[in-house]
Amino acid sequence: MSATATPELKSSGLQGQIAGKTAICAVNQTELIYRGYEIADLAANATFEEVAFLLLIGHKPSAAELAAFKREIAGERNLPAIVTEVIRKTATLPNAVPMDILRSAVSVLGHLDPQCQDVSPEADLAKAKRLLAKIPTIIGHMQNVIDGRDLVEPDASLSHAANLLYMMTGKKPSAEAAHVMDVSLVLYAEHDFNASTFTTRVIAGTMSDMHGAVCGGIAALKGPLHGGANEAAMDMLKDIATDTAGGKMTVEQWMQRAFDEKRKLMGFGHRVYKNGDHRAGILNKLGRAMAEKQGKDSTKWFDLGDQVQAIMLRDKNIHPNVDFPCGMTYFVMGIPVPQYTPIFVASRITGWCAHIMEQHANNKLIRPIAEYVGPLGLSWK
Repeated sequence: MSATATPELKSSGLQGQIAGKTAICAVNQTELIYRGYEIADLAANATFEEVAFLLLIGHKPSAAELAAFKREIAGERNLPAIVTEVIRKTATLPNAVPMDILRSAVSVLGHLDPQCQDVSPEADLAKAKRLLAKIPTIIGHMQNVIDGRDLVEPDASLSHAANLLYMMTGKKPSAEAAHVMDVSLVLYAEHDFNASTFTTRVIAGTMSDMHGAVCGGIAALKGPLHGGANEAAMDMLKDIATDTAGGKMTVEQWMQRAFDEKRKLMGFGHRVYKNGDHRAGILNKLGRAMAEKQGKDSTKWFDLGDQVQAIMLRDKNIHPNVDFPCGMTYFVMGIPVPQYTPIFVASRITGWCAHIMEQHANNKLIRPIAEYVGPLGLSWK
């Protein structure tokens, strides 16, 4: 007996294979484009709210459109009491981590959303705006519960980025901190058919609802090979700092040991970018500038990062991706490492929802085939 012939698998993990068409984002060796605008242009000239509007609505907002969009998002930031209670309870569970708490809270929001089961374009856009508004509140409430502090309510006068920082700490962020966070959200907002976005499209392709698709995206982003890489990158730098303290070993020796052990060094390499991630240099420059104003305790992380980056490029010809400077930047901002990936969600929710809406609008079930490599001809008797 022989298996039915199937097309030969070109690569593992679907690497380099086109899985669909999109008008939302293009990723290539020289550019990262959101609906026609290159990422360096957006990072330098657009706010995150403008980028969110661009991704969700489809065009650059006018001043009036942006003002109305910002008012609408700010007005949707508060959470239903039951969601806050879910956060309080799940944050104290022994195996709960922030991404799982966030996923659970988004799932409960779906139960409460009057348009949850409606996949029309109008309903999808309304739900996208509500999720964009509420996810920073979930993150802020979660961190305050973890820290044992009173919850901080959203401040409608603050930007998306500034409000996120404020709710996590109870302190109004400096203009510089708010700007750095804003740019990081712009950089993380969208990246075509990455693992989590593709997950949301597969779920949406069954004509399932937006909240369910977003929960799938959160689960995919949690993994250290995807969104969790920014947390893992900072944990790696802390390990290097500990192991090299007091001259016990050099950074060169630490890196060589990691190479010998075939340890995966997080924050480096990319499935698409082979000559460097366009976003990494932008965030590294902003993060280092902020660190230099804080002093040596902060700049030491970027100095260490520079050493690691130079060794990786020299010995492995591998460039850092955006997760590497993100880990250092968020760390010197005082953000707890386990919240790095939830903050990623506060940005990427825009890209996810844009793709879910695009999938629903011109839907075809996503159902690839597999190349069977198991046994044949077995008999049960």
